[in-house]
Amino acid sequence: MQNRPAEMEKRKLTLKDIATSLGISISTVSRALKEHPDIAQETIDRVKEYAQEHHYVPNYLAVNFRKSRTFNIGLIVPELVHHFFANVISGAIAVANKHGYNVMVSQSNDRLADEVMVSRAMLNSSVDGLLISISNETIEGLHIQEFMDAGKPVIQFDKITDLLDTPKVIVDDFDGAYQAVKHLIHRGYKKIAHVKGRDLVKNASERCQGYVKALENHGMESSPDWIKGCTDISEQEGFDFAKELMESNNPPDAFFCITDLVALGVIRYLKQAGYQIPKNVGVMGFSNWHLAEVVSPSLSSVDQHGYEMGKMATEIILEMIQKHSLDNHETYELKTKLVIRESTGSVQSNLVTQG
Repeated sequence: MQNRPAEMEKRKLTLKDIATSLGISISTVSRALKEHPDIAQETIDRVKEYAQEHHYVPNYLAVNFRKSRTFNIGLIVPELVHHFFANVISGAIAVANKHGYNVMVSQSNDRLADEVMVSRAMLNSSVDGLLISISNETIEGLHIQEFMDAGKPVIQFDKITDLLDTPKVIVDDFDGAYQAVKHLIHRGYKKIAHVKGRDLVKNASERCQGYVKALENHGMESSPDWIKGCTDISEQEGFDFAKELMESNNPPDAFFCITDLVALGVIRYLKQAGYQIPKNVGVMGFSNWHLAEVVSPSLSSVDQHGYEMGKMATEIILEMIQKHSLDNHETYELKTKLVIRESTGSVQSNLVTQG
């Protein structure tokens, strides 16, 4: 028999404890205890044996999902001021209020420490479930797993991690990026750069893969020199990367950006440096931010349907709350929509140099 560490004896055994002791992920432990068909029988037996030996009792069974509900749902986003997340929040509130629920909204500022703090505050306030778009720094999400350990459903949306075994509501980021780059190619651009997000963030990775695939399918190469990774996903990073690339020996003639905010930084640099958009350089964003319509030139972008995403995520979590069930591991995918504006008009001349 394996000996449980002494510190575990002082508190209730959790899924995290089992995962750490057996050297497997928390989601694997969770699914093994439910005898999920994707988990090997050997692993199921190993997990169940350990759980039985150490008297593991799932919280959601012990308290029967809490007999009293608070009719509050937690919702955490990276940024409250972001147009896309504002739309998600509006969609979530519309559905929640219709069913007599309140939505408690907070932001992580795209930092793990802040996300942990606000999520635990929501857990301590006994919300009935959690909707979350994870921060750029979140990988495993052990603080999110705490909700499921307590029998509370969690829905991930937009920015997600596959290490958490929850329902997920996303857009087809790969296809959205593919269609955006395909549009640039059809406009006549030949050297398309990508200002990307962090590789560990799934939606950023999917957009980068869509960019690469679109180039490959049209007989074009993706030069590593034309792919730049953001850390802050900020307007200033867009400006700085555009300056770096346009001042290089082999400047691009178009930019596909991870977000509209980054694209606005690219536009600011290009205008400051004397380039004509879209005549000399095309710019494509992603998220269809409200400023995309009012910036000059107006910004072509990919609409993520934030309002619909918020509605769908809330409908799913309310159903799980009503059914007292955590047995939903589906991924729900919305299609994106390409919104064409002035920043990607037809190419009429070659690139010009400053001055």
